[in-house]
Amino acid sequence: MKNIYTIALLTFREALSKKIFLFFFSVSTFVIIVFALLFGFISADSFSGGFVSSQPTSFDNSIANGIKMFLIYPLYAGGLFISIFSVAGFIPSLLEKGNIDLILSKPVSRAQVVLGKFFGGTAMVFINLFYAIFMLWVLIGLKFSVWEPDFLLSSISITLAFASIYSLIILIGILTKSSMFSLVVSYLIFFVFSPILSSRDSIFSFVDNDLMKTIFELLYYIIPQTSDLSSITTSFAVGNPIENPATILTSIVYIILILYSSIFIFSKKDY
Repeated sequence: MKNIYTIALLTFREALSKKIFLFFFSVSTFVIIVFALLFGFISADSFSGGFVSSQPTSFDNSIANGIKMFLIYPLYAGGLFISIFSVAGFIPSLLEKGNIDLILSKPVSRAQVVLGKFFGGTAMVFINLFYAIFMLWVLIGLKFSVWEPDFLLSSISITLAFASIYSLIILIGILTKSSMFSLVVSYLIFFVFSPILSSRDSIFSFVDNDLMKTIFELLYYIIPQTSDLSSITTSFAVGNPIENPATILTSIVYIILILYSSIFIFSKKDY
């Protein structure tokens, strides 16, 4: 456990040295400042168009939820886009001659190296996401007196979506030593494949082919379910019930299996 923590800490320091963490932090801070100024200069009535409700508390909740809905998808999409870009080079950098020799000369197992890299990168992303979401939650609470904590849970679901992609990035990095290939595959999954597979039921209503259905179902479970996790994130943001909670469990199992595969392949390679 100590070795995993040490590798995770080194990964965090690598992100700091490459200004990855600071860039992520700066983007989060910029978004927070923009909304702080927006809320500071625009009255709460302006958000409602001057409409006055007979139930002000309920109306404030509706306005606050509308703002959360406006915020959460850019936070999800933008957060994952930056996060994927930030960690794509971690494994290829590790496997460079000299770096890998130094790591493997230490009393640390290859499983600990993989897990340390995974937890270090995931922790970096979670800290930045939670910082942005927590501060926006505080701003919304101060402006509309709405302090529902469900919004904070969206930082966990976004991190889970990132972790599912990051586990695949680690596997691809071990197999190819290419950060560019990891980026291309990750963005294709996030922007193309996952949305299509998430809508497979709609596609099946137009395509009546058992082989196609089997292929789509298989791909759905071997590709990170980022689109379904996006829906869960939206539900968390506004306090709605989660329509498909099994996605959370499926994603956790997926991460475990992909990390296990990465450890197995990494342990068989010679460097």
